[in-house]
Amino acid sequence: MNKIICGDCAEIMKGMPDGYIDITVTSPPYGTKVRKYHGFNFDFEATAQQLYRVMKPGAVLAWVVGDTTVKGDKTGEPYRQALYFKEIGFLLHDTIIINKSGTSYPSKSRYTACYEFAHVLAKGQPKAVNLICDVPRKWQGSWARTRQRKADGTLKDSTAKNCGAGRSGRAKGSEYGMKARTNIWPVITGKGFSHFDGDLFLGHPATFPTPLAIDLIRSFSNEGDLVLDPLNGSGTTCLAAKGLNRDYLGIDVSSDYCDLAERRVALVERGEYLVSPEQE
Repeated sequence: MNKIICGDCAEIMKGMPDGYIDITVTSPPYGTKVRKYHGFNFDFEATAQQLYRVMKPGAVLAWVVGDTTVKGDKTGEPYRQALYFKEIGFLLHDTIIINKSGTSYPSKSRYTACYEFAHVLAKGQPKAVNLICDVPRKWQGSWARTRQRKADGTLKDSTAKNCGAGRSGRAKGSEYGMKARTNIWPVITGKGFSHFDGDLFLGHPATFPTPLAIDLIRSFSNEGDLVLDPLNGSGTTCLAAKGLNRDYLGIDVSSDYCDLAERRVALVERGEYLVSPEQE
C-alpha cells in the first residue's frame, strides 16, 4: 500500500488477494478513448471483474464517467458500464450527477453538455457512508419537516436529523442547521479550481478534479482505509487519499503518468501543500 504501480491494472489486480480494498475511486478513459489510453488498450470487463474480486464486502466503487457523441449518436457507455457492474454482482447504490462549470463547445443541435456520472457501486451494503452536510436548512418547525409518501398515499415524517449540528441542533453557518447535499454536485473545473498544486497536473490531458476525489473518498470511506485507483492517471485519487489520512494504491499503464502521480503525491507526503485550501 501507499505506492504507485506501473502496469496493466487488470493484470496487476490478479496478484492482489480477495477482499483487499476498502474503496475504489477512479475515472476511466471514455468517449473516443474508451478503448485506447495513451497508446494502450483498456479492457473494461476484465477491469470490472477484478475490481469486484479485490474489494471487501461493503466496499464502494466510485466510477466517474461521461458520455460523448459520435456521428450524431450518444455512445451510451456510462449506462452500459453501470449495467455490467450490476451483472457481475455490484449494487448500484447511487448515481451522482457531476455538474461541471466548464462545458464542451456548444452544439447547434443539442443542449450544451455540462455533466458526468459518478456511479456509486457497492459490494453489498456500503460499510462506510459519511454524507457531506453542507447545505443550510432554510426552515424549522413542525410544518417544515421532511416527509415521505408511503405506498398507501399517507405521509410519514422523516427520522433524519440535522447534519453537523451540536447540542443546540444548529450548525455553523446556518440558523437552522445543515442538511446533506443532493446527488447533483456542482464541480468548478479549470485551472486553479480542479487542483491546488499549481501547473504540475498539466502533464495529463484529462485530470480528475481534486475536490471531487476528496468528496467521494470522504463520503464512502473512513480514516485508515485503503483507497485504490486502478486507472490512476495523474494521481489525484492517491493524492486526496493521502491528504485525508487514508492509505492509497494507484495503478496506471503509462510510465509517464506514474511518474507524474508520484511527484504530486510526494508534495502531500512532504507537507508542501494540503489537498484542500479549506484545510489551510
